[in-house]
Amino acid sequence: MKNRLEHIREQVKNEKKVTVSELSKIYKVTEETIRRDLEKLEKEGIISSYTVNIDLKKVGFPIIAFVKLDLDPKLKPEFYPYIKAHPNVLECSCVTGQYSQLIKVAFATTEDLDLFVGDLNNYGHTETQIAFSTPQPPRGIGIEKIAEVSK
Repeated sequence: MKNRLEHIREQVKNEKKVTVSELSKIYKVTEETIRRDLEKLEKEGIISSYTVNIDLKKVGFPIIAFVKLDLDPKLKPEFYPYIKAHPNVLECSCVTGQYSQLIKVAFATTEDLDLFVGDLNNYGHTETQIAFSTPQPPRGIGIEKIAEVSK
């Protein structure tokens, strides 16, 4: 029989979005007990971070763009600290294909985006795409749901 921690482990893998209060009601234990369980899951590496999803449009950043960068390999030591420190960069991934970096950014105006892309051109050739809409916002994956689809 599975213990509470095993059930919670499955719950956070599959749901991705669950509150301490919800878990305490489901398992009929105190919120403090759930917090201790979550700390154990953090130590196991199952939970790596907690996030808050912000509506970027409502806080003044309606321009979401994806910038592809063909990074000059010699400039990696300068580029990585720059991209990590830039407040408008939501995500940067090293990818395969013609471009080596895929950068997701949020800006208040297209003019601000243009200045950023101009700076990126110091590191290599860029190509930019602005998102018109996001029919599926970022989400976690449900491990069990993937297993079901794979069968």
